[in-house]
Amino acid sequence: MSSHAIEISLLGRTYSIACPQGQEEALQHVAQNLEKQLSSLKTRTNNLSREEIAIMAALNIGYELLEEQQKNQDYIQQMDDKIGLLQSTLENALVERSTKDD
Repeated sequence: MSSHAIEISLLGRTYSIACPQGQEEALQHVAQNLEKQLSSLKTRTNNLSREEIAIMAALNIGYELLEEQQKNQDYIQQMDDKIGLLQSTLENALVERSTKDD
């Protein structure tokens, strides 16, 4: 898959970023969300450098990702439990049916 550069703007600076063909919209969306978070941090913490703001944003995004991963793991566990219960119920019903047929 080929890539080409697209421009994004973060905290008033423009960056040229290599982007795979067809992923431009996704990268723009991510850049817009990052810009919102960077701007919010800059407003709340005027005395931080660009680097410190970027680190804080990365930590916030990392935390949000960790929370979502935990939610997914919890959901997967719930579904596994429900599937196990369903399998057990079906097996019991089949056993009951086979004993009634005898």
